Amino acid sequence: MSDDAPRPARPSEPEGSGFDSMARDIADVPAVEVITTVAVHLMSAAAVNLGLSEEGEQHKDLDEARKLVHALAGLVTASATEIGSYHAAPLRDGLKSLQLAFREASVVPDEPGQGPGEKFTGPVYG
Repeated sequence: MSDDAPRPARPSEPEGSGFDSMARDIADVPAVEVITTVAVHLMSAAAVNLGLSEEGEQHKDLDEARKLVHALAGLVTASATEIGSYHAAPLRDGLKSLQLAFREASVVPDEPGQGPGEKFTGPVYG
C-alpha cells in the first residue's frame, strides 16, 4: 500500500476519525517538546497537590504530590542527557523547588535522601 492510498478504518475506529492524521501530527512533534510538555504537566499537578495553587489547602494531597514529584524526578533524570542542558536545567530547578516545597509541607519531613524523587536526584537541601 502506498502512503497516499486510503486505509480502511479499524474496527474500533469510526470512519473518518482522523486517527492517521493525529498519528502524523504527533510524529511531527520533536521528542524534546513531548518530554518537556509531560514534565510541565507533572510539575503543575504536583504544585496543586502541594497546596501551591490559588485554592491551596483545598487541593492539598501530599500522597499524590509524592507520586508526581517522584515520577517527575525519574523523567528529568532519565531524559536530561537526551534533551540537553538548555531544556533540562529549568526542569531540574522546578523539580528541586517542588522537592523543597514537599519537605516544607510535610508534618514529619523525610530524612535527607528519602524524599520524593531523591533516589534519582540525591538529597535535596534548602
